[in-house]
Amino acid sequence: MKKIHIHDKEFRLFIPSARIQRAVLKMARQLNKDLKGKDVIFLGVLNGCYMFIADLSRHLTIPCQISFVKLASYTASSTTGEVYDLIGINEDLSNRTVVILEDIIDTGITIEHILSAVQSYHPAEVRIATLFFKKEACKPGFRPDYVGIEIPAQFIVGYGLDYNRFGRNFPDVYIESESKKR
Repeated sequence: MKKIHIHDKEFRLFIPSARIQRAVLKMARQLNKDLKGKDVIFLGVLNGCYMFIADLSRHLTIPCQISFVKLASYTASSTTGEVYDLIGINEDLSNRTVVILEDIIDTGITIEHILSAVQSYHPAEVRIATLFFKKEACKPGFRPDYVGIEIPAQFIVGYGLDYNRFGRNFPDVYIESESKKR
């Protein structure tokens, strides 16, 4: 589909699923290489990362554990500026290599929150992997260890990302269309 409508917004095709899958495969290959021989746990941030983790995990060849946390920081199409823990960390992370998996990093507020929480468990090391990265919107100088696709600081839906809880199911990613002048 070239366009979709969710609630009061129109979105146009931005990143086709084939490009997403190539980025996921490339990241999995790099993770397999970099983390070989380590005691690895992937920690996915729900809800948005569910598709990313499902696809990424199919390409992981290293022994690893996968777990999830659930945080909230968005209302509609903008961040609230606060992060709420809905489901916390329930795994032993001490002396392990923790890879935080995010669907998207934009302002960096959510990743700072989860990074602080993970550090309190005394892991051997922490790495951050994100499928989509809004470099322009993020704090200057911050760069995840693994980035699938850099995108502009615009609102997107699809491939796990939602607008008011709708749109996660699309295999492609859509970007908000320009508003029509009235």
